[in-house]
Amino acid sequence: MTLRTVVADDEPMGRQRLIRLLQAEPDTDVVAACADGQEAVAAIREHAPDIVLLDIQMPHLDGFEVVAALGEAHQPAVIFVTAHDQYALRAFEVHAFDYLLKPVDPERLREAMRRATAPATRVAPGSTTRRILTLLEELNARDRARGRDRLVVRTPERAFFLKCETIDWIEAAGKFVHLHVGRAAHPLRESMAELEQELDPARFLRISRSVIVNVDRIQEIQPWFQGDYVLILTDGTRLTSTRGYRDNMRRLLGRSA
Repeated sequence: MTLRTVVADDEPMGRQRLIRLLQAEPDTDVVAACADGQEAVAAIREHAPDIVLLDIQMPHLDGFEVVAALGEAHQPAVIFVTAHDQYALRAFEVHAFDYLLKPVDPERLREAMRRATAPATRVAPGSTTRRILTLLEELNARDRARGRDRLVVRTPERAFFLKCETIDWIEAAGKFVHLHVGRAAHPLRESMAELEQELDPARFLRISRSVIVNVDRIQEIQPWFQGDYVLILTDGTRLTSTRGYRDNMRRLLGRSA
C-alpha cells in the first residue's frame, strides 16, 4: 500500500527536508507540498491523502485551524511537525496521531508514519492516552539534554506543564518531591539528586538534604546556629539550611553580597 502524503510547512527548508525524508521511505508518495494553511486545506480536499504532516504556525490558517476547516468527514491522519513543544497536549485534543519536534529525526518520523496508519492505532482503547504519556516522556528527555525549563506534572485526572521559574521551593517526600508553587504543592516522582542536576543552577540551590529553593524567591537570609541559616521567602515560608550544604550557602551569600 502506498501512503499518499501531504506536507504543509511555511518554511521552505523545513518543507524540503520533510519531502526528502519521505521520498527515502518505500511506499510513500508526497502528493502535495504546501506553504500555508489555506493551501493545505485545498490540497487535502483535492488529494484525500492518508497522512498529513502539518506545521502549526503557518500564515492564513494555523495547523489547528486546518484541522477544524476539514471537519471530521475529511480528516486524514494528522502528524504535527513543529519547533514548539507547548502545543503538544492541544494537538492530542484534536486527535492528532503524533507530534514531532524539529529537527525531525528520520527514525522518529518513520515510527510516527507507521503508527498513524496501523488499524489498531485508530481503535485501541486508551491509545490517545498512551501517545500523550509517550510524548511527555520524550519531552522530558529532550529537556534533560538541554537543561529543564519546565516539568511535566501528572495527576489521576490530567498531565500538565509547569514552568520551573514558577516554583518557589522543592521538598523531598519519600520517592516523590513536592513542588511548591504559591499555596499549591504538586507531587513529582523524581529524586532530589536528579532534579538538582537538571535544574538551572543559577536559579535553584539545594540548601539541605530535603530542600531546593528558587533563589529568586528568597527575601531574607538570617544567621542560625552552628553556621546554618534561615531563609525567608517572599511568601513568608521559612527554610533552614544544613551544614552539609554550607558551600552552596557560601556561594549564594557571595553572589548576594
